[in-house]
Amino acid sequence: MTPRVEQLRARSIEAVPHISAERARLLSDFCRSGSADGVSPPVARAMAFRHILEQKSICINDGELIVGERGPEPKATPTYPELCCHTLDDLRILDARERTPYRVGAEVRDIYEREIIPFWAGRTVREKVFDAMTPDWRAAFDAGVFTEFMEQRAPGHAILDDKIYRHGFTDFKKRIAKRLKVAQDAGDAEAAEELRAMAICCDAIIAFAERHALLAQALAADEDDPDRRAELLRIADVCRRVPAHAPRTFHEALQSYWVVHLGVITELNTWDSFNPGRLDQHLLPFYERGIADGTLTRDAAKELLECFWIKFNNQPAPPKVGVTEEQSGTYTDFALINIGGVGPDGADAVNEVSYLLLDVVEEMQLVQPSACVQVSEHNPDAFLLRAERVIQTGLGQPSIFNTDVIIREMLNAGKTIEDARAGGPSGCVTVSAFGKESCTLTGYINWPKILELACNDGVDPNTGRQIGPQTGDPRTVADYDAFFDAYARQLRHFVDLKIEGNNAIERIYADTMPCPFMSVVMDDCIERATDYHRGGARYNPSYIQGVGLGTVVDALAAVKHHVFDKATLPMDELLDALRSDFRDREPLRQRLAQASPAFGNDDEYADQIAEAVFEAYHACLDGRPNTKGGHYRVNLLPTTVHVYFGEVTGATPNGRRAGTPVSEGISPTQGADRHGPTAVIKSAARIDHERTGGTLLNMKLSPRVLAGDGLERLCGLVRTYFRMNGHHVQFNVVDAATLREARDDPERHPGLIVRVAGYSDYFADVGRALQDEIISRTEQQSF
Repeated sequence: MTPRVEQLRARSIEAVPHISAERARLLSDFCRSGSADGVSPPVARAMAFRHILEQKSICINDGELIVGERGPEPKATPTYPELCCHTLDDLRILDARERTPYRVGAEVRDIYEREIIPFWAGRTVREKVFDAMTPDWRAAFDAGVFTEFMEQRAPGHAILDDKIYRHGFTDFKKRIAKRLKVAQDAGDAEAAEELRAMAICCDAIIAFAERHALLAQALAADEDDPDRRAELLRIADVCRRVPAHAPRTFHEALQSYWVVHLGVITELNTWDSFNPGRLDQHLLPFYERGIADGTLTRDAAKELLECFWIKFNNQPAPPKVGVTEEQSGTYTDFALINIGGVGPDGADAVNEVSYLLLDVVEEMQLVQPSACVQVSEHNPDAFLLRAERVIQTGLGQPSIFNTDVIIREMLNAGKTIEDARAGGPSGCVTVSAFGKESCTLTGYINWPKILELACNDGVDPNTGRQIGPQTGDPRTVADYDAFFDAYARQLRHFVDLKIEGNNAIERIYADTMPCPFMSVVMDDCIERATDYHRGGARYNPSYIQGVGLGTVVDALAAVKHHVFDKATLPMDELLDALRSDFRDREPLRQRLAQASPAFGNDDEYADQIAEAVFEAYHACLDGRPNTKGGHYRVNLLPTTVHVYFGEVTGATPNGRRAGTPVSEGISPTQGADRHGPTAVIKSAARIDHERTGGTLLNMKLSPRVLAGDGLERLCGLVRTYFRMNGHHVQFNVVDAATLREARDDPERHPGLIVRVAGYSDYFADVGRALQDEIISRTEQQSF
């Protein structure tokens, strides 16, 4: 790490996340001015985007080579009042809470009280969303049966392909102008308005880069250090070139991406930020050209990449409150860099930049951006082993994905082989065709809570309210199949309810919150003259994430085994124990927890139930139409919602106590996997990953496991899981003793990073409940 990078990294880590009211004030001023009165929604949004980029504060920080910040300075986090206008009480909570606090200065509170809140009251998308939901939907949401992503953040699990490395925004403007003429000749006013909005956004992003060029030039004029003066002049030249035109150099390519990234996340606070996609593939031509002509060295490329890494770390996720914070309680904004995989011909695509990126991940030891490796049967073991050496450092990165299964997943979803090979995972684990897809994750659904409702004839024990259908008293069911059928009927009811709500929310965004800038960089929005939120992208799936597979499988297995097959536990006794949270019934709780078949142990009894749970969910969700011309699909991941879902779910038949976390992803119940990692992957492989858009499997390894030939054994484990068609796996390499010590005395481990779900985070930042959940995961001691 060069002295420059050391200083930039230290400043980034030390900077405190805080709320900036600048974007909210600029947007409010623009809307209040009447400048967009009488114009169409897309053009109004484009004009607002231009106004913000023209007026927002910009900075070039000392020593940096890649420039541009989301807010007026590093860790200054803007807000999006058109989506969710925070109250003064929200601001107080953000400033004071234990997990992910954002400092809120007196000036910000004053601006909110005087300007922002009075203007946006009654106008926000969040208010429109909740107003549009039925009482049944609200009851399920309030009970924690499901969550809703888009009540505080905009849709978009967006990933870039290579188009901005081949074309500049002047080229996009030419395409827009050509398509606009077709729309005008056809008298298609709606299409024309969409295209005018896109053109305004192209001009705005070019001007935004030019502002940075002018600032760099001004700073150079006052700079005494000749080396820094030369760097600033080079920055000015780069920002005048990109993104107006296609980049020519490695430096220009990185800066071009970063300006586009800032454009996307300034326009709206999309879920999972914006992802660079397959960065090693995109950067390789620039790297090879620079090395060949002598204008670039490997060390210079590495320093530029490390400066690029710091830009991501400077951008905390926009603040979230309430349930949305509970389901995604992290500063991380889920930008995921893909490394490896296959090329357009299906052959090994690992290259020198792939290894360079892994060097950067290992050296930087930052939680943002996230990194993953795509591993195909065509990739060499040397690449996987290099990734595992990074994992061995305890960073929790990179996560590992099965390229061959990802391609089959996308082919099953109707994508072309070309788009599938060029795509991959984004955010946590969800796959998409990069640069061509409006991939909307709508929220999580609480499988263990739904089982609790099945055990109570649709009544929520927390409130006594009938929120699910009446599926019968479990005491009267004849056999396990009838009991499972009650669960499946409850599941179908809540999936139907969630989809009904999602479809209404999609229309709200399509009608009132277009995103013309995002639409410029997503195929085929220009050609269709249709907004990204309205179905303009080539592919338009929607996802509802199932959560708690391990918990619900183990609970069902306990009921089947003890109540029906062995008949050693009457149903009424079990239900009474659950309602009392096993009070005075610890021996029964231990029997259920320790003497029941459990997922994650290569146990046929439990694994057949896992298959049935997956098939029930797939049957009531997959292929149903959304409002964008796409379909609903299955994925299985939790972020931090497994803690919240546990808080609202009573005791479960596998001996889990009320209020404790449910299982995360497709991982086994915490501590229930007792037969080593091979048994875990054999159980996890029983569900059909190829019929999903992503699954998340977490494992925790003792550092001792990777000693000696441990990395080779880990390579074999990953390869075996992927041959069994597993989608994804990731590893925490840390022992429970270290985690307990860090929990109880954070100053002893200030920089400890752990893998939470589809992302890594600082252990000190995740909150006590999540710390305890991570500690409770099985620590594998051997292969």
